[in-house]
Amino acid sequence: MKTLLTQIKTLMMLVFFVSTTSLLAQENPDQSYDLGAKINEMTLTVGGVLVVATNDGLTGIKPEQSQPVFTFNNFGKLKPEETNFIAGSPYIVVSQGAGSKFAGVSKTKRAVIDYMQGKVIFNSDDDSWNQIYTCDVVLPQNKLIVSGIQKIGSKAEKMTPKVAVYDLNTSKLDYSFFLDKPGRVGVAKDFSVTGTPLLLKDFLIIPTAQGLIAKSHSGEDLWTNKIKRVTWLVADKTEQEIYGFETTTNGKNTRIHKIGVKGEELWEDDRKVKGIVSKFEILPQGLAVVSDVAGGDGAFAAKSESKITMFSAATGEDLWEKAPKTKGYVQHFYIMEDGILFGIYSGGINKISFDGKTLFKKPLKTGENIMMMAHTPQGLIYITGEDANIVNLETGEQVWDKPLKYKNSASVASTYDATSNRYLIAAGNVLYAIDANSGDVSELSEVKFEEKESPNTMEIRNGNIFLSSSQNLMALDSNGSEMYHKYYKSPGKSGFMKIVGGVVAAASLVATVSTAYAAGMNNNGIGINNLRNYNDYGKEAKRASDMFASIAGASFDMMSQRFKASAATEDSQFVLTKLDSGVGLVKVNKDTGEIDKEILLKDKKPEYKVDDYGGYLYYKANDKTIYAYNLKK
Repeated sequence: MKTLLTQIKTLMMLVFFVSTTSLLAQENPDQSYDLGAKINEMTLTVGGVLVVATNDGLTGIKPEQSQPVFTFNNFGKLKPEETNFIAGSPYIVVSQGAGSKFAGVSKTKRAVIDYMQGKVIFNSDDDSWNQIYTCDVVLPQNKLIVSGIQKIGSKAEKMTPKVAVYDLNTSKLDYSFFLDKPGRVGVAKDFSVTGTPLLLKDFLIIPTAQGLIAKSHSGEDLWTNKIKRVTWLVADKTEQEIYGFETTTNGKNTRIHKIGVKGEELWEDDRKVKGIVSKFEILPQGLAVVSDVAGGDGAFAAKSESKITMFSAATGEDLWEKAPKTKGYVQHFYIMEDGILFGIYSGGINKISFDGKTLFKKPLKTGENIMMMAHTPQGLIYITGEDANIVNLETGEQVWDKPLKYKNSASVASTYDATSNRYLIAAGNVLYAIDANSGDVSELSEVKFEEKESPNTMEIRNGNIFLSSSQNLMALDSNGSEMYHKYYKSPGKSGFMKIVGGVVAAASLVATVSTAYAAGMNNNGIGINNLRNYNDYGKEAKRASDMFASIAGASFDMMSQRFKASAATEDSQFVLTKLDSGVGLVKVNKDTGEIDKEILLKDKKPEYKVDDYGGYLYYKANDKTIYAYNLKK
């Protein structure tokens, strides 16, 4: 009898052990990477490569490859601020030590990594740079411009500030030159580089503490002038007229200079604007400038607001007798055929002609935080955290009889239903339908998501309405009747707060590219401020692909191909949730709400990244190991 009881206990323990083991079992990853050092941070790049910062340096992971695409340990452990991911590019600029104009201070290092090909395409140590003042990636020319002290040549040359231009596609030096004459006798001069150089078709302009220095593409002297401490430069499309921006010594205002191709100052006096310039457009009618003025404490402090000014390109004179009042920061700024349309973060939309006349009968009042302004066939649609409407772009008059108002929400989802010719807006737990022709509003459905979430995504799928948030998915038919509502419990507040930034949505990835496309890929201004069409945001992937394809280089070709493919999230959504066996990531079918795939993660507070666009999960399995899972299977 005792033997039988012992056998039963042994069998029960075995069953318990087996069941416990199966509960804790984890799906085998498609790839496993032992990095050999403690993992500190993971960054998912726009190119789909996971860059991991460890105690030894940086490692790049491509999930299709069993070994890291690169390992960069030359500079040892890096602080987060020492790693700069260049927007809209395959480049990482790694920095160690602050640049200085004084040759006697400690050494500074810079390196540029192409994370797509896994190449170190510039290392200041390899080229004998003892100090680096500036290190700028210039696109779309695909060049690197470096300034500093290079320990090459005579004793005098080793002490003289220098500039070098490298081709990022070939990793080779194009040309280099000294900013001062080596061994020059006289009072020491400060030739430190004060801003981003401007690379034009025929020459290069370097802003320094002594003034602007222009060199040919072979490094020959062209001209200099005495406009000092310029921080950035812009040229018009012809590259015949150049504008330099100098932040004043108190850091609160900006001076604008106009320079010709021979270095001559084209304005009799520079133009001073209040605040720091945030938007600048060279237009046939003049120069449109937005500058942001930071407020302060006290009765006489300036209000925090943006100033909008139009200058004459020929003389620099202010073309407007009276600038439009903003009463807040400009959040949206669009160049239209007949003038400038702008929206204020604190609420309000207005339009002003190029000669300074107000085009709207009166400023349009809106709620705070204008999330969207876009073209529709009926006019300008705007959506804020508390209201929405369509307005006539000519007059500013409301197209809908009155704005759609809803409970203030940090998240508002919307789309256009072409079949029913209506706008759908989900806010404050209600899905509203607005007839595109009449503007009539109806409450189509109540949307109650668990964990007090609100929909942040909406799309029309096969005539039905799909809504989702972090933990909830819902499908409604065209009449607003619920087809399904699936809720996947979050892992718990502490765990969720830890990993809330883990999912990098496809839209976010593309938005990063779009920002780069609009902001820095040209020499004609800070931004391409064109009002887009509503529901045009799905075309961002093609814009990204086209942008990358326009830049020469194998890495840009790879990035272009990535965005030519359809997103892995087109028919699925990835959700971190609490499974029966523990915390896991599930792949949920958008049409059914059912789980197509689940991956159990052992941690209660997992650290991970999801490439929604490529369809991969990167999971920190332990302090030194990354697992990669293919979510498309």
